[in-house]
Amino acid sequence: MKESREFTKFRREFQKYQKRFGLNGYEVYFKYEPLEGVFADITTSLDKSVVTCRLNSALPAKDKQLKDIHGTAKHEAIHLLLEEVAGAARNRYVREEELEGAVERTVVKLAALIPD
Repeated sequence: MKESREFTKFRREFQKYQKRFGLNGYEVYFKYEPLEGVFADITTSLDKSVVTCRLNSALPAKDKQLKDIHGTAKHEAIHLLLEEVAGAARNRYVREEELEGAVERTVVKLAALIPD
């Protein structure tokens, strides 16, 4: 089965930012599969240094015009950049909603500040 061009671009862009941010100590797996309500997501296992980065293969038609493969890959790489801090904060009795909101706002800010 031939890999989708957008998935290939997503993977390449994510790896570019992974290298730029010095996040090379992770084993990264990429998946192109249907996701609910998001363009992409990332899950991490910091203790094992394993990351799974997924791109939505079944984007609803109404969202296709908003698709930005480059920006989405950068966004997910920033999540990986912040994950160690977020993981530590989770262990400090912070409410999950507070932490997730703070991390998401920081990711959006960094995405706007970090040049392409």
